[in-house]
Amino acid sequence: MKILLVDGTVLGRKTGAILEQVQKYIAQFDSSLELEILTFADYQHEIVDGRPFEQYNEGLQEMVKKIESADGYIFATPIFQGSIPGVLKNAFDFLHPKALRYKPVSIVANGGTYQHHLVVENQLKPILDYFRCLVTPNYVYTHSSHFDADNNITDQNVQERLQELARVFVKYCEMSKILPKETIDQH
Repeated sequence: MKILLVDGTVLGRKTGAILEQVQKYIAQFDSSLELEILTFADYQHEIVDGRPFEQYNEGLQEMVKKIESADGYIFATPIFQGSIPGVLKNAFDFLHPKALRYKPVSIVANGGTYQHHLVVENQLKPILDYFRCLVTPNYVYTHSSHFDADNNITDQNVQERLQELARVFVKYCEMSKILPKETIDQH
């Protein structure tokens, strides 16, 4: 199974640092999974505006196809101004409505206040529910105080929750294998 660990921002390093740790934990639970970190900062983003998909830049087309063809996801997002970044929502707007159906998804997020964890519940989970993803019940929200100056996760509780997230995600990967997937017309 191809698993994308999606760093859903073009700013900062904390979401990438979280994904690197989750990647290690997933590999410990199932070394057969093909893991790849997809970093939004590596792409030139364009706003979805209704034009034919082929008219967007090649890198963006590649990114969308990579997301749609994966078998599971860890979505990582910072929380800015009480919301997910526009670049992440824009990426979801490119996806075919059936592209993520019955695929396992876990969520990690980070923010500057402890209250921002509610963004995962109120914004990100409804989007993923629309796509009918198999969203794991446990997500991990981190606060800037959980990192050192080099963006290493220093909080032991966060490490334990990330490890548990990875364990549950691997179980959801197993479950998703037996669910029928629909083929979609590519863009």
